[in-house]
Amino acid sequence: MTLIFESIVPIFLLVLIGVFLRRARFLDQAIWPGLEQFGYFVLFPALLFSTLAQANFSGLKPDATALAAIGSICAMSVLVLALWPLLRARGVAAPAFTSVFQTATRWNGFMALAIADKLYGHTGLSMIALIMTLIIIPINFFNIGVLVWFGGQSRGVGTFALRIISNPLIVSSVAGILINLTGIPVYGPVMVTVDMLATASLSLGLVMVGAGLKVGDALRPKPVTLLGVALKLVVMPAFMIGFALLFGIGGNALMAIALGAAVPTAMNGYLLAKQMGGDAPLYAAIATVQTVVSFFTIPLVLALTGYFVSG
Repeated sequence: MTLIFESIVPIFLLVLIGVFLRRARFLDQAIWPGLEQFGYFVLFPALLFSTLAQANFSGLKPDATALAAIGSICAMSVLVLALWPLLRARGVAAPAFTSVFQTATRWNGFMALAIADKLYGHTGLSMIALIMTLIIIPINFFNIGVLVWFGGQSRGVGTFALRIISNPLIVSSVAGILINLTGIPVYGPVMVTVDMLATASLSLGLVMVGAGLKVGDALRPKPVTLLGVALKLVVMPAFMIGFALLFGIGGNALMAIALGAAVPTAMNGYLLAKQMGGDAPLYAAIATVQTVVSFFTIPLVLALTGYFVSG
């Protein structure tokens, strides 16, 4: 419990720093749009490239893990899309729906890495990195597709294809995976530079989430906010653990998969919502509530998964 608490608290504190800085009079508020674009086009792509290019996948079961991870993402995507007619009938706007979709399907892989390192060592780190490699492209494909369709932008096939192939998150993910699989060396100082950008992205992204947060929305969550929390912290773990058991994954690998499913949503989705017409304040509210609630749900998910491992 203490290890999980220590992994979550710094994340939440950085969000609170963003809340404070956005309201501080000594800071020029004109900086936020530029920081958001810098994070979206430079820092987060550097983070994805750095992580995927250097991940170690030896000794794992990539085929079974792929079926479990991608299968659960597809199942969650279908479920949330099936909820759209009901949500629309209850007055949920299309941009708000994109934030529900994003917060239900994205997951904070770097928070999972921090916890896995403390709980499961090298095996946990490698499994989380493998899951990140397998689902980053499908997750961004689905989320960008939903944002294009529901975010009020052009729905033409050409526009959609251009959005996909030019998205900096997808481009950097593909590049990192290719470097990893082919073993093409990257000049040392260049990789160090990318790593430094990647390190900056973690803290800056969390601060920017806090800057976009409406505290009242987080303290008095709307039903749609609670829906995003339930989908990510309850339904997603059930899907991913169920698929993992179905495909014969056990031991610490299963525990790592459960951890990946149980963490709250990724913070970079907030920037995507800002850039592509989603409901960014709602995303920030859901992400904040998820982070708080996950302090209680992560230990529960891991305890239940441990029952299946030991049984």
